[in-house]
Amino acid sequence: MRLGFSVLLALVLVAAAAVPRAVANSGVALLIGNAAYPNADAPLKEPVSDARALGAQLRDQGFDVEIAENLGKQAMRTALDRFYGKIKSSSTALIFFSGFGIQTGRQSYLLPVDAQIWKEADVRIDGFSLDKILSDMADNGAQRKIALIDASRHNPYERNFRSAPAGLAATTAPKGAALMMSALSDAVVSDGNPPVFVADLIKELKVPGATVEQVLNRTRMDVSRDTKGQQVPSFSSSLMEDFSLGSESPPNPSAQPKVTEAKPGDKSSTPPSTPKSSEQDQEAQALHDYVDAESVGTKKAWDDFLAKHPSGIYSDLARKKMAALDTTTKSPAADSAPTDLAGYYRSGQRNAVKGDYDQAIKDFTEVIRLDPKHAGALNDRCWVRAITGDLGAALKDCNEALRIAPNYADALDSRGLVNLKAGLLSQAIADYDGALQRDPKHAPSLYGRGIAKTRNGDADAGKHDIDAAKAIQATIADEFAGYGVR
Repeated sequence: MRLGFSVLLALVLVAAAAVPRAVANSGVALLIGNAAYPNADAPLKEPVSDARALGAQLRDQGFDVEIAENLGKQAMRTALDRFYGKIKSSSTALIFFSGFGIQTGRQSYLLPVDAQIWKEADVRIDGFSLDKILSDMADNGAQRKIALIDASRHNPYERNFRSAPAGLAATTAPKGAALMMSALSDAVVSDGNPPVFVADLIKELKVPGATVEQVLNRTRMDVSRDTKGQQVPSFSSSLMEDFSLGSESPPNPSAQPKVTEAKPGDKSSTPPSTPKSSEQDQEAQALHDYVDAESVGTKKAWDDFLAKHPSGIYSDLARKKMAALDTTTKSPAADSAPTDLAGYYRSGQRNAVKGDYDQAIKDFTEVIRLDPKHAGALNDRCWVRAITGDLGAALKDCNEALRIAPNYADALDSRGLVNLKAGLLSQAIADYDGALQRDPKHAPSLYGRGIAKTRNGDADAGKHDIDAAKAIQATIADEFAGYGVR
């Protein structure tokens, strides 16, 4: 038995040596804390202190860190260019932004403190596209990209135009990237919630050798638990390898237990059970399923969640969500007061992003019933109908939106999609031209015009537009494929 145990121990050690270990990586990091926005009622409390605290932690873990505070547009552009210039081939690049962010055209934009936002098109002019930042990080050689965005706040600029949805847009991390936002898409962090996002992130970063995905998944769980489910961060990863942000590799799990020779009657030699680890796995799965159910938002989704997780913190939250859903569905839309217009509009935008197009159309129709001159709802209903193939009704909506607001760039873009799908290529090009006159860097209009030009026989001009669109938004082809345009 002694010989057999020795052979077994040798096999264990050989197997442990063969287990892949997550690579430890240092890299470059840019941390932006924007707090002093003139349009806000008061300076934000957390961005600067959070950027400094996170910067200190990342320096301890081997990063070349730059902390930038209260940046205007030009200073933010300069800081980003300097950050890109530090990226070396096959390195890790991390960006953190805390401040105000806003979504438009289903993209998220990070705002400098001197942003002049008077209409929706201004967001794309003065803001910095998150998709573009991730693309630029890749173009400058970053093999591993990490974006940590704390910008899901009630935005003071939204009062300048009606068509801005709340929070940040749903964003999927591109290849080789991990993306975490402080709240789910289309959600904002309540002013009453404690500022735990960065504090929990730093706590998890201090765990020796934890991989990036472990750090971010645990941070999401911590924030959700600390806020009793009122704030659930959004996390997306397309990383191609396990790696840690610190200087230490994670300990080999096979080498951790102390091996002793078993003796008859020695109860201490019995391997300890690990119920805590099992409970953590169950909680992580519950959180994952909770986020999925919330993104769908239907009664069936919550029923399915509760069938799988009948007890625990997330089941209690799910029951509250269902109760709120029941209250909402029991209130007839026709009896709602005009003050509910904003709620229907936000609901329509959320449902459109989730792909629940039938419900989105119902929501936008209710907005238009309450306000027949709501150009934003007409445009959004046009866009949804274009995706679903109801092109005649879509064209009617877009035409009405443009009658109300003749220079509405988003409506021109939406009508361009309608005409593109209808095969009316010259009309589509004209609509996209009009949209691009007002926003020359609008990726969907560039891509749509590129497709229209290509189908119309002008392959070189079409390729030029398509390449320009992809340079601005790397995922634009996938977005159009979802519209049924390839």
